[in-house]
This record gives sequence, structure tokens and C-alpha cells, in this order.
Amino acid sequence: MDIVIGLLIIAIGAFCQSSCYVPINKIKSWSWESYWMVQGVFAWLILPFLGAWLAVPSGRSLFDLFANANGLDVCMTVFFGVLWGVGGLTFGLSMRYLGVALGQSISLGTCAGLGTVLAPVILHVFYPEAHHIEKLTASVIIGVAVTLVGIGIIGAAGSMKAKGVSDEEKKAAVKDFNFPKGIAIALLAGLMSGCFNVGLEFGSSVHFEESPDMFKTLPATFLVTLGGFVTNAVYCFWQNGKNRTWSDYRKRGVWGNNAVFCLLAGALWYSQFFGLALGKGFLAESPVLLTFAFCILMALNVVFSNVWGIILKEWKGCSPKTIGVLAVGLAVLIVSSFLPQLLE
Repeated sequence: MDIVIGLLIIAIGAFCQSSCYVPINKIKSWSWESYWMVQGVFAWLILPFLGAWLAVPSGRSLFDLFANANGLDVCMTVFFGVLWGVGGLTFGLSMRYLGVALGQSISLGTCAGLGTVLAPVILHVFYPEAHHIEKLTASVIIGVAVTLVGIGIIGAAGSMKAKGVSDEEKKAAVKDFNFPKGIAIALLAGLMSGCFNVGLEFGSSVHFEESPDMFKTLPATFLVTLGGFVTNAVYCFWQNGKNRTWSDYRKRGVWGNNAVFCLLAGALWYSQFFGLALGKGFLAESPVLLTFAFCILMALNVVFSNVWGIILKEWKGCSPKTIGVLAVGLAVLIVSSFLPQLLE
């Protein structure tokens, strides 16, 4: 029963994440770099910081935790957060050129596979005595492979969409649709976004022993998002200067509306990793699912993002064959979420 609850919590977080770009459509009179910066303050700083405090027992301090933790683990957690920040930037661009459904599918699918595999491999290099590589059991590898197959099928559906829909219909659904450019950016976004899970694994020891299991990964989550915030802040402020959009922050008439929707977008985005932390707390009896949890989250993100893609009419005008291929890909992803546990 605990496993079912854990997977359900992760699924809820995935649904929230897949919905986080919907509030952004309500933001007014701000350039991309301005609203990306403001929603990032909520998504990568304020909310993760508040979440991390849930893991602090009474009478203890979050700052003391970081100061007394293994210095290498803390630094590597933040460092891989900085790398993940690159993925976050290109992730937004992938949806600009491919749309919410296809952009998230390719980016998150690549992130799911690489993030799951890279984390034990890289940690094994630093801590071979901990045998992290043994987490990559046959069932986990098969689960990752099936996830990538599902992503490949969805990518094929996207290619069919690009060939079978007129330029006018593409632009109506996604203003800047560009399949080749979008695919390249989405693959880069997936590669760098996988660093989030690597950072989480480096930070797995950064917690108080007396903290509840469901909260123990939240301090590491904050360290990763802190690193990502630095990357995004540098880029967004550079874009503000380059595009002369500093005036966006002085538009008092839209601040109330935009702050609310940036907060909502940030909260929905953070929900995926808050849900991942809570969900893992219920998966302690299954080491395989603990290792595969990040992949499950990303796969479900893809499923729900395509639901939003259908709602937002990004697949409008596609042939029944294309929709059928998309449906097969989504079904494969759903199966991949449960496959490792079934193979054990």
C-alpha cells in the first residue's frame, strides 16, 4: 500500500509540473527573460527554501546542517544544480519551438533516462566504496530503456506532425514552431536537466537523521535549485540588458497580476520535486523504485504535458495515424513507470 501511495504522490507532482506553463500565458507586458526570472525566484529560491525547513527538527538550523555536512557533497550538489540550470533555460526554449507537449516530451524523456543512469555512475567515480553502481539493476536498466522507447515513439509522432500539418496550422498551435531546431535544443535540455538527479544523489547525505523520510531530500533539492537559480539569473539579467527590458520590472500596473501567476507557476513547478521527496518516503521498501523514482517522475511529466498539449490544441490538424502513434507512446511511458517493480 505504501508503494501505491508513493507513486500516487509522485504522479500528483508530475501533473502539477506539467501544468506550470499554463499560468505563464496569463502574464502581461513582460518579456520572456523578465517573467522567467520572477517565477524562478519562487520556483528555485523561496519555495525550495521553505520546503527544506520542513526537514529541520525543532531546535536545529538549516544553516548548521549545510555547514556541518560533507563539504564535497554540498559543493557537488550545488554544482550539478548550476548545470541543471542550463537545462532549465534550454527547456523553456524547447517548448518555444516545439510546443508544450512535444518540447516537454523530448526534453523530459532524455532527462529521465540520463538522469537515472548518470547519478549512480558519477557517484561511483567519487565514492567507489559505496557501490552506487549496483543500483543500476537489470530491472532499472530495462525500465529506462522502455521509457526511452516511449519517448522515441512520441518523437516519431512529432515528426509526423511536422510533415503532415501546414505551416499555417503549425504557427497557429505554436507560434515559433521549428522542428529541427527544437529537437536539438530539447536533447541538450534533457542532457543538462538530468544533472538534477545527480545533484540530488550527491546531496542524499545532507539531512538530519531524525527528519521524517519523506522530508530528507528537501535540503538537497534546495541546494540544487539554488545552483540552477544562479545560472538562470545570470542569463536573464544579461537578456534584460541586451534587449533593454529592465523597464519590465518598473511596470507597476501589471506587477500584481504577474506576481500572482509567477507564484502559481513556480509553485506548480516545485510541486514535482516536493512530491518526489514525499513519494520516496513511501518507497523505502523498494530500492528499485527509489532508484527509478526520478525516471517515473519525468515519464509522468511527459504523459501529463501531452494531455495539456491536446487541451491547448497543439495536435490539432494531425492525422488519426499521428494521434494513434502518440497514444502508443504515452501508453508505453505509463507501463514503464511500473515495469521495474513488476520485474523484481
